[in-house]
Amino acid sequence: MRLFLGLGLLLACPATAVAQCQLCAQDAAGGAAATRKSETPLRVDIETQLDFSRVAVGAMGGAVELDPASGARRLSGAIVDLGGFPVTGVVTVRGEPGAEVRVILPATVDLEGDHGRSARVTGLVTNLAPAPRLGADGRLQFRFGGRLQIAGIDDGDYRGRIPVTVEYQ
Repeated sequence: MRLFLGLGLLLACPATAVAQCQLCAQDAAGGAAATRKSETPLRVDIETQLDFSRVAVGAMGGAVELDPASGARRLSGAIVDLGGFPVTGVVTVRGEPGAEVRVILPATVDLEGDHGRSARVTGLVTNLAPAPRLGADGRLQFRFGGRLQIAGIDDGDYRGRIPVTVEYQ
C-alpha cells in the first residue's frame, strides 16, 4: 500500500453574482422611469474547508466520499483509513432577506499534489433543499461534500480550490 497523506483540501473560493437585469417601468405620467429593485449584494464566506482526512491507497486506487448531510465518510477500492477527522465544507451566504438563490458548484475539481501528481474531486453536492432562500436575517448556511478519486500511484498531499458561485434567482 502506498501512503496518501492528509488531504487538507480545499479552500473554496467564493464567487458572487448580483441580481438579474433590471427592468424599466412606466410612471404615472406615461413616461419611462427606471426602477431598481433594492438588493443587497451577495456575500459568500467559506467557514470550513473541505478535508477528506488521511488514508492509505493501494495499487488499484480508490475513492473517498464525504456526505454533506451527515458528514459521514465512505471509502471504496483499495483505501484504508489512517485516522483524522474528515470535514465537510461549510459556506455562509449573506444578502437580501428572504431572497431565493442558486448555488453552483463545478462538476469536477483537479487537485495538485507533490511532484506534479494530481487527484480529482467529482460529485460535489450540498445539503441544500431545492430552491434555497436566505433567511429573514439575510443569511443561509450550507455544507458541501464530494468524492475524491485517487490513483494507486498518486500518494501525497493534495490541495485545490473549489469555486462556489451564488446568484439571486
